[in-house]
Amino acid sequence: MTTLMTILGIVVFVVGLLFSIAWHELGHLSTAKLFGIRVPQYMVGFGPTIFSRKKGDTEYGVKAIPLGGYIRMIGMFPPGEDGRITARSTSPWRGMIEDARSAAFEELEPGDESRLFYTRKPWKRVIVMFAGPFMNLILAVAIFLGVMMTFGVNTQTTQVSSVSECVVSAEAKTDKCPAGAKPSPAKAAGLQPKDKIVAFNGHKINDWSTLQDDIRKTTGSATITVERDGQRKELRADLIPNQVQKYDGKGKPIAGQYVTAGFLGFSPAPGVVQQSFGQSVDRMGDMVASGVESLINLPGKIPDLWDAAFDGGQRKADSPMGVVGAARVGGEVFNLDIPPSQQIATMLFLVAGFNLSLFLFNMLPLLPLDGGHIAGALWESVRRAFARVFRRPDPGPFDVAKLMPVAYVVAGVFICFTLLVLVADVVNPVRLT
Repeated sequence: MTTLMTILGIVVFVVGLLFSIAWHELGHLSTAKLFGIRVPQYMVGFGPTIFSRKKGDTEYGVKAIPLGGYIRMIGMFPPGEDGRITARSTSPWRGMIEDARSAAFEELEPGDESRLFYTRKPWKRVIVMFAGPFMNLILAVAIFLGVMMTFGVNTQTTQVSSVSECVVSAEAKTDKCPAGAKPSPAKAAGLQPKDKIVAFNGHKINDWSTLQDDIRKTTGSATITVERDGQRKELRADLIPNQVQKYDGKGKPIAGQYVTAGFLGFSPAPGVVQQSFGQSVDRMGDMVASGVESLINLPGKIPDLWDAAFDGGQRKADSPMGVVGAARVGGEVFNLDIPPSQQIATMLFLVAGFNLSLFLFNMLPLLPLDGGHIAGALWESVRRAFARVFRRPDPGPFDVAKLMPVAYVVAGVFICFTLLVLVADVVNPVRLT
């Protein structure tokens, strides 16, 4: 049964992956056609074609390797300075440029002169190239918000998990009561495990973060309203100042840092809690910020990744994962000892996270990524605006093809990184806990 569920999880993730890729390319395709650009091909996957069908002037198909997708647009790069589009140099760098330029026109047909990508205004080209990543962002936001507002998220609740027997400073890093320690305010007030705190000092409480803030701001007498065995009880506690864990603005503990604040003395129970729209948006914002931070820190994680792949080092929880690693995680999801609804929610979160990563990664201003073409179109706008202001001749389209040598270097780096992640995902994968 475990093997069957693992296979099911992998299949579900692969289907989500293929849909995400097709959704991304649909953004490019729809906007390209909207602006009259001819698109000969729309393909999901790479390698040999499994299925294809031509409709209008576009061939739609699925290829054997589900690791990406593409649409082919006519005239991605402008002709060279002499107006030619065929390779005409023995220089390897120039050859790269002219090979790319030639490929952009290899399916040119009569009448396509007015349907070339590079002839469209820069703002239209920006929309076409941005539409793909934006589709992934839309899908990620829709899934994240939908899951958080319907299934809920695993978080700390206002239900009591355990009550501290005595007052112990957080710096002590122990739950054992030293000799002569005073009973905790929660213990003295009669708070019990499984109590659900519904009000603090007469103010209704709906979430743990609000309760935690209220407790930390309070010293002295306080009224705590709890639900116990279906009935409400009002307890009175005398909160005292104590050294407690310090948290950052996102509610995450800061290791080794403590503050003096009001202390009650209990641990909250974890649970699945539906989020409001506002709470979901806040969490979504934190996820985007975390994704950007992870992308920035990606180069610094390569040594640990190498160590995990080849030297038997520990694979960290925040280690980069590729498609293979994510598929393995997807296989583990349906074997987690959690309710089926949470298995579905976790799988949806995995697909949403993949889409968010696709958006952020593709927005890097580097060729051959979408962000590189966007940067080229924006630079063309700047050049042409500068020429108009100073009454200089129109410089014409920015020749993105001249950046192809850089694109090959970038692609080479990405391929090497992808292979490193692949090895790590196979020999030392990230596992769910």
